[in-house]
Amino acid sequence: MLKFRLILLFLIAGCGFAVAQPLVRVSGIVYSDEKLPLAQVTVIVLGQAQSTVTDEFGVYTIYSKSKTFSIKYSLLGYQPQTIEFSERSGARIIKQVNLIANINELEQVNITNKQNQLSNTTTINIADVSSMPLVSGNFETMLKTLPGVSTNNELSAQYSVRGGNFDENLIYINDVEINRPVLIRNGQQEGLSFINSDLVSKAKFSAGGFEAKYGDKLSSILDIRYDKPDSNQTIFSTSLLNTSLTTKKIFKNSFLLAGLRYKNNSSVLIKQDEKGSYSPNFADAQLLYQYDFSSKFNISFLGSFNLGQFKLVPTNRETQFGTLSTTLRLNVDYTGQEIDDYQTLGSAVTTTYSPKPNLVIKFINSYFSTVERERFDINGSYIFDEVDNNFSGENFGVINKNRGIGSYYNYGRNSLNTQIFASEIKVDQNFNNHVFSWGIKFDNSKYNDQLNEYNYTDSAGFILPNNSKNITLQNVINIQNNIDIKNYSTYIQDSYSLSNSAELQLGARATYSSLSKQLLISPRMLIAYRPNSNNKILRFSAGVYKQPPSYRTIRDFSGVLNIDQKAQSSYNTSLGYEYAFDAFGTRLKFTSEAYFKYSDRLIPYKIDNLRIKYLANEVSRGYAYGADFSIGGEFVKDMVSYFRMSVMHANEDIIGDSYVQNGTTIYPGYLKRPTDQRLNFSIFFQDKLLNSPTYKVHLNALYGSRLPIGPSQTPRYLDQFFIPSYKRVDIGFSKDFLDDAALHKPKFLDKNFSSVILFFEVFNMLNIDNTVSYLWLKDVDNMQYAIPNYLTGRQFNLKLIVKLKNKP
Repeated sequence: MLKFRLILLFLIAGCGFAVAQPLVRVSGIVYSDEKLPLAQVTVIVLGQAQSTVTDEFGVYTIYSKSKTFSIKYSLLGYQPQTIEFSERSGARIIKQVNLIANINELEQVNITNKQNQLSNTTTINIADVSSMPLVSGNFETMLKTLPGVSTNNELSAQYSVRGGNFDENLIYINDVEINRPVLIRNGQQEGLSFINSDLVSKAKFSAGGFEAKYGDKLSSILDIRYDKPDSNQTIFSTSLLNTSLTTKKIFKNSFLLAGLRYKNNSSVLIKQDEKGSYSPNFADAQLLYQYDFSSKFNISFLGSFNLGQFKLVPTNRETQFGTLSTTLRLNVDYTGQEIDDYQTLGSAVTTTYSPKPNLVIKFINSYFSTVERERFDINGSYIFDEVDNNFSGENFGVINKNRGIGSYYNYGRNSLNTQIFASEIKVDQNFNNHVFSWGIKFDNSKYNDQLNEYNYTDSAGFILPNNSKNITLQNVINIQNNIDIKNYSTYIQDSYSLSNSAELQLGARATYSSLSKQLLISPRMLIAYRPNSNNKILRFSAGVYKQPPSYRTIRDFSGVLNIDQKAQSSYNTSLGYEYAFDAFGTRLKFTSEAYFKYSDRLIPYKIDNLRIKYLANEVSRGYAYGADFSIGGEFVKDMVSYFRMSVMHANEDIIGDSYVQNGTTIYPGYLKRPTDQRLNFSIFFQDKLLNSPTYKVHLNALYGSRLPIGPSQTPRYLDQFFIPSYKRVDIGFSKDFLDDAALHKPKFLDKNFSSVILFFEVFNMLNIDNTVSYLWLKDVDNMQYAIPNYLTGRQFNLKLIVKLKNKP
């Protein structure tokens, strides 16, 4: 498979280079007949593979391959408009467009526009997904460049938002909530996320203050849409890490989206400190089919099968760490192996009915079944040494002192079967200046969990006296859990136009959990003000967010369930400001938001890589506050770039925790939350290479400040250690052989493909050793050390994306 990829990549690369000329760019704002900017308007260059949508300010930018062309502007509920252009090569055209409302069509667009303006969401530029260098290849990795999102693991699709953890994030695809596997411990074991980037047509993300129609989680929502394509299309992508094939078909009364993906990142993992035979194989298949029985009634089916297996036969490990004054080296020889696998089968059927032009009713039913297995049986024999780090001395790199000899053993045979069924009705309706929405949902989650694991650490046991005649196993878990959780929820909200410049949204959710036996009420409010200049938006939100207990939160370190656990709750406020302005010869957009979250009931936890270990029998109160900033636009002509920064502080106080020191009872008080990452900064910058639009460079840089951590089995108040700051730079170079600006295109490629793009990527360009977790060992003096587990080193990648030309 790898040889085939390399041959294909180099064949395409050898097809020749093209002389380039500038594209014709058309940009502007799309307005309604009431002179209000329209968001999510589809803008298409007819006969070309060029399309985009307007942002929340109604702003769009699109490019044409030819000098004479037509652009179509369309939005559900408005009469489409087609405008013809005849321009010189390289022209930069500004075109303002007015769309007229069509009372004979569904007015769902009015609902969408008001909710876009009101909600605290960021529209993700789908075009950036393919060009951004991402070692994991998962769509969610893009979120780690957004303000408010913390990052410290490039191998994982998991993310934390504004002091929350992975379990506090909601992900939807076409209104269906998506769940992640539970047993995954490390980013190495995590394969393909549910979201297929090639099928995504729209994506919105909110870091907080989201509206009542979204579910019962504390931190964030990611709202993904797989929608009807503009034309038939086949996309093939391959690289040294993954391969995918996507097809999009339009029929008379229906359409089909289908995608196949395969991923094997063993070439990345073999460069880690832990050497051995890595075999990570992940694959999935997805399809969406929708049939329109009439203009008022349609049914869609979403299906997915996702599977993965991670197999590791470790041989040895060498890790060097320490300070400027003391350098330590850990050498480990391994026996045994680890095999982890999971399979997820998911399906959803959505029926949409519009009996009136201003009324939309959706009936959504979904079912997901996940089977997870963990099997590890690994013994490590280690030598722990102190190394001479005097560069000027003769003994540089030579062992000065042996700090310990010992072994550790990890055993596990765990399995988890999860079944989740959900049924939901959602209704949206316009009443003059009101957009009224309500919904009701039932979901049933069943878990069958079998845990059998333990470990043993004989730190320096061959040197220190061992007075016990028996081997004491540590962290022994041998338990079986079967539990059935039912949740009933409903929401109601009203979006009201106070004036042409201001809109108000009031909403509330009500949820009943069979586990906690609580009725949870969550009122929420958003208000948006847009001055007459139409280039500013001011938003304020306030609301209550309550998260019912789940299987993950009620399971403690030993696997025992706390079935008396109550819901977590958070009280959020935020103030946001957006400003679009012209500078540096282009249109830029500045966004900012300040927020404060107070929680009177949280479930404290510890994080070990991707594994969240809840203190299921404890309760804490906490707070998080901070501010997010972003500026983006075409700093370089025709190339969108972003600069983003977040500052945040998150603390919690575990109620009733204490310890005795020198006969005195000490109450630790407020502690840093495990996700208390004070500063995050990201850059996604694109430029033209050699001043040619067919050659491009894509730079992605991330910085996240240090995170608190401690030994996994110790109390939270002992988490006084820190994971160092996360620093990473990825860069990619691309060549578009069939770029619209190319004068001379390779005939074979031009005949058979609409797009052929070759990427050369360098992951972790600066080869920085980022730490994700620690192995905790003691030396001969019974002093405990944290041996860092590093993430991926520098890695080169070739990637090819081709789009087949549509033929009659």
